[in-house]
Amino acid sequence: MSDVPLVPEIKKPFYRLGEKEGLMSWVATVDHKLLGLMYMASAFLFFVVGGLEALLMRIQLGTARNTFLSPEIYNQIFTMHGTTMVFLVVIPLMLGSGIYLVPLMIGARDMAFPRLNALGFWLLFFGGLLLYYSFVAGGAPNGGWFSYAPYSERAFNTTYGIDYWALGLFVQGIGTTLAGINFVVTILAMRAPGMKLTQVPMFVWTTFINGFLIIGALPPLNAALVMLLVDRRLNGHFFTPESGGSSVLWQHYFWAFGHPEVYIMVLPAFGMISEVLPVFSRKPLFGYNAVAISTIAIAFLSYAVYAHHMFAVGLGPGFEAFFAAATALIAVPTGIKIFNWVFTVWGGKVRFTTAMLYCISFLFLFTIGGISGVTFAIVPTDWQSTDTYYLVAHMHYVLFGGTFFAVSGGIYYWFPKATGRLLSERHGKIQYILTFVGFNMTFFIQHFLGLMGMPRRVYTYPDYPLWGLFNLISTIGAFILAFAILYLLIMIWWALRKGERAGDDPWDAFTLEWATSSPPPIQNFDIIPPIRSRRPLWDWKHPEDPDWKRDQSGKQMSMQRSDEV
Repeated sequence: MSDVPLVPEIKKPFYRLGEKEGLMSWVATVDHKLLGLMYMASAFLFFVVGGLEALLMRIQLGTARNTFLSPEIYNQIFTMHGTTMVFLVVIPLMLGSGIYLVPLMIGARDMAFPRLNALGFWLLFFGGLLLYYSFVAGGAPNGGWFSYAPYSERAFNTTYGIDYWALGLFVQGIGTTLAGINFVVTILAMRAPGMKLTQVPMFVWTTFINGFLIIGALPPLNAALVMLLVDRRLNGHFFTPESGGSSVLWQHYFWAFGHPEVYIMVLPAFGMISEVLPVFSRKPLFGYNAVAISTIAIAFLSYAVYAHHMFAVGLGPGFEAFFAAATALIAVPTGIKIFNWVFTVWGGKVRFTTAMLYCISFLFLFTIGGISGVTFAIVPTDWQSTDTYYLVAHMHYVLFGGTFFAVSGGIYYWFPKATGRLLSERHGKIQYILTFVGFNMTFFIQHFLGLMGMPRRVYTYPDYPLWGLFNLISTIGAFILAFAILYLLIMIWWALRKGERAGDDPWDAFTLEWATSSPPPIQNFDIIPPIRSRRPLWDWKHPEDPDWKRDQSGKQMSMQRSDEV
C-alpha cells in the first residue's frame, strides 16, 4: 500500500502555476503558492540590500577613528539596515513561508481570502520601495530603526527621511495586518475534513498564534506612525514635551508593538524547527501539547514584557519590578520548547542533512540569545548593558542565530516541494559551515565589546585596548557571512536550472504538503490521505506502524478527494 502514489504526477515548472504565463502569472496572481514565493523573493532582495548596508557599517567600525563614512551617512545606513532587516526581510520571510505552506499543510486549496492575500503582498512590497525612495528625496531616515521622539520630531529633524520612514512602515503594516487576519481565518475555516485543530502541524499552530500577535501588535505601531506624521506635518504635539506632549509616549507605543514583534519574527521559525527535527530524527515531535501551549503562553506574555526596553527611561520601581518579573517569566515557555526539541532528537535515527544541521545549530544559538536576554530582566544589569554592543550581540543571536538559521533549515527542507529540485547536500554543508563560522565570528565577540563598555549606535570609537582588534574580527566575520549568503543564492540559482529532481516526497515526511506533487498543482491536491493523527502522510505510507493500527480501531481506511474539501 505504501507504494501507491497518492497524487498523479503533474509535470509543471514552478513558475507556471497559474492560467497566465511569464511575468503576468506573478503580477496578477492570487494563488497562495506564487504569492508565498514572491514574499520570500522580496525578502531576499531586501536582505541583499540590508546586508550591503551592514557591510558598510562593519567597514566603518573595523578600525578605530575610521573616516570611511561620515556621521550623517552612517546614521542613515544604520537606520535603514535595522528597518530593512526587521520589516522588509524577517517579516516577509515569515509571512511568505506561512502563505505558501499553511494551505498545503491543512489540505486547503488556497488561503481564505486570496485577493486580500495579494493586496497584502503588494502593500508590503511598495511600502519597502517607498521607504527606499527616501534616498532620492532628500536623504534617508537617520533616527534609528526605532526613531525615538523627540529626535524624530520636525523641530529636531527637518529632512523628509523620517516622513518616508513613517509612511513606508504604515503601508507595510496594513499589509502585514491583512496577512495576520488571513492566517487566522484560513486555519480556523479551511482545514481538511477530519483534521482537528489539535492535529495540525506545529508550523500551522505557530502561524495561527502569530496571526493573533500580528492583529494585536501592528495597529499600535500604525497609530503611533500617524501621530508622528501629524506632529511633523500638521504641527501636532503628541510627542513634543515643550508643547505638552511626551517623548516617552512614543516609546510606549513603539515597544508595545516592538516586543510582540520579536515573537512575530520568531514563532514561525519555532514551527519550522518543530517540523524539520522530527522528520530527520524519525520520531514524532516530543510533547506536542506542551509545545503548543507554550506557544500560546509566549504570545500572551509578549505583551507584558515590552517595557524592559525602557528600564533606562526611569519608569519607577513598581513598573520596573513588574516588567522585570514578566521578562524572566517568558523564558519558561521558551525553555519548554528547547526541552521538547532536544528530546525529539534524543534517541532518534538522526540524518545529518543540511536542514538538520541548521536546525540543531538553532538550538545552541537561540539558547545563547535567550540566556543573554534574561540578563536584561535584571534592572541594574540592564542599565549597564542596554546601550552597549552586548545588546547588539543578543539581538542578532535571537534574530539571526535563531530565525535565520531556522529559515535556512526550512529552505533546504521545503525547496524540493516548491521547485521539484534538490539543493546540493555537499555544497549545502559547506555553505552551512561558512554561515556558522561567519555568524559567530561577527556577533559572539560583540558580547565582550559590550561588557568592555563599547556603546552601540556610534559611528567611530577611541583606540582603547582590544576594541580595534575585536571590531576587526567582527568585520572579517561579517564578510565571511556575506560570502555564505552569496553561496546560498548561487546554489538556489543553480538548483533551479540544473538541480537533481526531487520527486514528490524526498524526505519520507509526515505532513500533507508532501502528499501532492512537487511543485504542487494549481488546485494543490487531487487526493488527500485520511486524517487520523498528526502525521497523516506517515500513517498512510506506513500502515504497519503500531500507532497507526491503534488509531484505526478497526476502521477501514478511506480516501478523501479534493472536491470534498
